[in-house]
Amino acid sequence: MPYELEEIKEIRKKFGLTQNELANRAGVSQSLIAKIEAGRIDPTYSKTKKIFAALDDLGKKHELKVSEVMNDKIIFVSPYDNVKDAIAKLKKHAISQMPVIEEHMAIGLVSETGILDAMLTKKGHKVKDIMQDPPPIVNKNTTVTVISSLLRFYPMVLVSEEGRLKGLVTRSDLLGKVYKG
Repeated sequence: MPYELEEIKEIRKKFGLTQNELANRAGVSQSLIAKIEAGRIDPTYSKTKKIFAALDDLGKKHELKVSEVMNDKIIFVSPYDNVKDAIAKLKKHAISQMPVIEEHMAIGLVSETGILDAMLTKKGHKVKDIMQDPPPIVNKNTTVTVISSLLRFYPMVLVSEEGRLKGLVTRSDLLGKVYKG
C-alpha cells in the first residue's frame, strides 16, 4: 500500500509502536524514523521502501478475519423443502438469501431474486428446482478484504473450519460489523 512520508507517525501510533520498534522492524535506525516524522530529512528510496514494507506487514497482521465478523447462526433450507416454506423462512428471519444444505454440505443458494425468477418461469415447487449455485466457502482465517471482494459478486460467503460450516457473511453483516458509524 502506498504511503506518504507524512503518514508514518500516524500509522506507527495506530499500531501502537514506538519509533524504535518500527525502526527494528524496518531495519533502519530510530533516529532516521524520528527525523522523517519531524520532517527534517528526505530519506533514500531504499530506506523508505523498508519502512513502508514494515508498515504493510503490520497492516496485514492487524487485518480483521472473517471469523471476527461472521454470523455463526446459519439459517438454511433443505433441497426437498417446499418453496413456500423457504419463503416463510426468509420472511421470518428478515433475510434475503440462505444456503441450501444437504448432509452438512452447501449445495445451493435460495434468494428472493431466485424465487421471483422461478415464479416467472414456473419452475418446480421444491427448493432443489429453483436453487442457484452455492456461494463460495472460505476458511475462518480469510481476511475481510478478501470477503469484501467476494461479496461484490456473491450475495453471501460461507465460512468453514476443518471442512465443517461454521458461519456466513452477507453484505449486510459486513457493513454492520466492520463499518460501524
